[in-house]
Amino acid sequence: MTPAPEQSVLNVHRLRTSFRTRAGELQAARDVSFSIRHGETLALVGESGSGKSVTAASIMRLLPKEGRVVAGTITLNGRDLLGLAERRMQDVRGKEMSQVFQDPMTSLNPVHRIGWQIDEILIRHEKLGRKAARARTLELLKLVRIRDPERVASEYPHRLSGGMRQRVMIAMAIACKPTLLLADEPTTALDVTIQAEILALLKDLRDERGLSMLLITHDLGLVAEYADHVAVMYAGEIVEQGPTVEFFRQPLHPYSKGLLNARPKLFGGVHFRTGSLPEIAGSLPNMVDPPKGCAFAPRCPIALRECRDTAQLLQPTTVNSAVACMVVAPPQGGVVPATHEIRVSP
Repeated sequence: MTPAPEQSVLNVHRLRTSFRTRAGELQAARDVSFSIRHGETLALVGESGSGKSVTAASIMRLLPKEGRVVAGTITLNGRDLLGLAERRMQDVRGKEMSQVFQDPMTSLNPVHRIGWQIDEILIRHEKLGRKAARARTLELLKLVRIRDPERVASEYPHRLSGGMRQRVMIAMAIACKPTLLLADEPTTALDVTIQAEILALLKDLRDERGLSMLLITHDLGLVAEYADHVAVMYAGEIVEQGPTVEFFRQPLHPYSKGLLNARPKLFGGVHFRTGSLPEIAGSLPNMVDPPKGCAFAPRCPIALRECRDTAQLLQPTTVNSAVACMVVAPPQGGVVPATHEIRVSP
């Protein structure tokens, strides 16, 4: 079912996901909420360990056995995914939503040829016969700009380059015309030229097919070029979200500003570094025992005394943007008292 353009394809509301560890329950995603409309791309950004991939795995219901969704709702085209039996969820994966992973070598089966692996998806979900499935497989390989689809279909994954394997993964992901595509760091292991080709391919497929996309990345350059909206994650929480243009023009959360400041600057069309790049001091908190207040407070250059003790909720700043920071957007339009001193991290 294809939703109307104004409708949300994916709705995630107050998602909480945790993992059992020897040290205790690790809170990997905490009250995560966002939506993606028909034909839109939402970029989920943040440093490693912030909860981006866990959020995607929760949506796909592909968490390892130690992980579980504790609370929240996830709906795809109006259907509650968390309430589906695993057998029904298997029908949803691949047909209604699919995922392109960071490392295709670990996602492709090393003992089966490429053509067989795509054929099986079409036979399973589209109920095609072997001959029809193979014809469709070759069409898909052409669609992802593989020049010799017959040869590639007969190869094993280890015989292909990283870029070629990622194209195969994209062909598999779009085989059944899903409405939602999750791309989890889809170009990290590739060189810069191939990265650009893969992202351009995903963008073209999105535009041609009306795909909705969740792009998980730490590369803000990709976000600027390919995403419609941005959600910034830190310590399992979304701390800022809004349109991409507004985010890059005026980031609001101190963590967002730190991420943008840490990028190499452009000057005269080339990258250059003057000394070392600015960095965000400190590290992510221990999520087995997360902070009571703002998780970013120990690293924040503008934190107030209250920040350590008060949980920060997303507050709207414009019609389309929101931020979780009592300094930038005081709760309920309140004003932070001017007498409170601002603490600067060493």
